[in-house]
Amino acid sequence: MHVGVPKEIKVYENRVGLTPASVRELVAQGHEVMVEHDAGAGIGLGDDAYKAAGAAVAADAAAIFAWADLIVKVKEPQPAECGMLREGQVLFTYLHLAPDPEQANLLLESNAICIAYETVTSSRGGLPLLAPMSEVAGRMAVHAGASLLEKPHGGKGILLGGVPGVAPGKVAILGGGVVGTHAAMVALGMGADVTVLDTSNEAMSSLWKQFGAALKTEFSTRDAIERQVARADLVIGGVLIPGAAAPRLVTREMIARMQPGSVVVDVAIDQGGCFETSRPTTHAEPTYVVDGVVHYCVANMPGGVPRTSTFALNNATLPYALMIANQGWRRALTSDAHLRNGLNIAFGQVTCKPVAEALHLKYADPLGVLHLH
Repeated sequence: MHVGVPKEIKVYENRVGLTPASVRELVAQGHEVMVEHDAGAGIGLGDDAYKAAGAAVAADAAAIFAWADLIVKVKEPQPAECGMLREGQVLFTYLHLAPDPEQANLLLESNAICIAYETVTSSRGGLPLLAPMSEVAGRMAVHAGASLLEKPHGGKGILLGGVPGVAPGKVAILGGGVVGTHAAMVALGMGADVTVLDTSNEAMSSLWKQFGAALKTEFSTRDAIERQVARADLVIGGVLIPGAAAPRLVTREMIARMQPGSVVVDVAIDQGGCFETSRPTTHAEPTYVVDGVVHYCVANMPGGVPRTSTFALNNATLPYALMIANQGWRRALTSDAHLRNGLNIAFGQVTCKPVAEALHLKYADPLGVLHLH
């Protein structure tokens, strides 16, 4: 199979779909790989490293899209990239379509086969291709929040971990999944006063077993969220409904009751955000202020540490890229229900029910679509 890796063009996005080591695995199994010039330059992976792994290097993205059967990316295709997709071509990347009707419409028009990392499932019920970036984002959320609480960055001027004789900062984390667990780990490590809210007793039990009494947990209700947000110096939103728009758990009124200089970090922003006051930002301009509260809503947070993120992502995605390349898209998607759960759009139809519901589009059973083509 022809596997293409274009350079990411989203603002401050330096991750790359395949590392040279991943390219070498694909080439060793009989596939041809073409990588766009300087696709990995931002993280120290030069063209020579890709050539040594067996890849060809293309001058531009147009050459990649015209040649490849399978496009492996990191972030959702931008409008110019959507225009280069063709019928029957496979796109394998993060899509986050629920809050993005423009992208969804462009992908529908392309008639391409679009597999989203974030909705591929595992036999244990997890999201194995979302997990590594959720781990990174959860840890980064605390780093970003701690920095923004400093007075020169617009915060109230507190040290998150406190010092002897001075109370630590209060952190409220919405969601006890992968993001929440890793955020709690870092926040506790810094010495903060941390509370995680979740509606899953199983998740809270798991957190208790992992962190013990050092971590506070509370069942997530409207009342609990109101109380915890009002007292928090830093609120981290890490809720997720796979494929669907994130629930808006924190209202504008709750934000207004926070102390000036408090900080909110919305890790759920790539699915629309869980704060009513959230809007996507970039690493170039990561923050804005609403009612005196600093908002950090960068939609590609792991792109801030692109080298770590690229290698972590490839560890998860390579087996699936090999499956698609080795078996062909039809057999791979038909035989593996977990990979098929990642199929969001195919041949002009929406094949992921949460995406269809979020965008008010007609849902088509993926097996039915695959059998017709």
